[in-house]
Amino acid sequence: MGGNIHETVEGFAPALKPMRALMGLDLGTKTIGVAVSDTFRRVATPLETVKRKKFGVDAAYLLEIISARGIAGVVLGLPRNMDGSEGPRAQSTRAFARNFARLTNIPVTFWDERLSTVAAERALLEADTSRKRRAEVIDHVAAGYILQGALDRLTVLEHENG
Repeated sequence: MGGNIHETVEGFAPALKPMRALMGLDLGTKTIGVAVSDTFRRVATPLETVKRKKFGVDAAYLLEIISARGIAGVVLGLPRNMDGSEGPRAQSTRAFARNFARLTNIPVTFWDERLSTVAAERALLEADTSRKRRAEVIDHVAAGYILQGALDRLTVLEHENG
């Protein structure tokens, strides 16, 4: 275990078992947004927002979802700065990936999440979602955008290599 972190979706793709869903995670300081895909890996669906506790508790809960849904891989939103550099939040995400990879053989990759929260917020505003409701769902909606970005990239790779 632990050797299953892929820096890019291109490296991640060959490690995935076919016809299994993927999970997208938006790691916040207080919450984790969770999204899942269909088995064809075409559509990301926001699932839930998990209140963070300790790493072990959070990881155990995520592993339960992975097991129950037969998840083939995990896509973590990587919060880069707008200039592409990585700050403390990105380092925290990388540390989460390293710790998580020690607990499972599921492949893990990163997806640049710079615009996912902005896109999620815009979609919720357009849907006229109340401020309270936006706060409750923004994380798993953002996880959906993160996962959808990776799914779209996987689809392009499939066609290039097809």
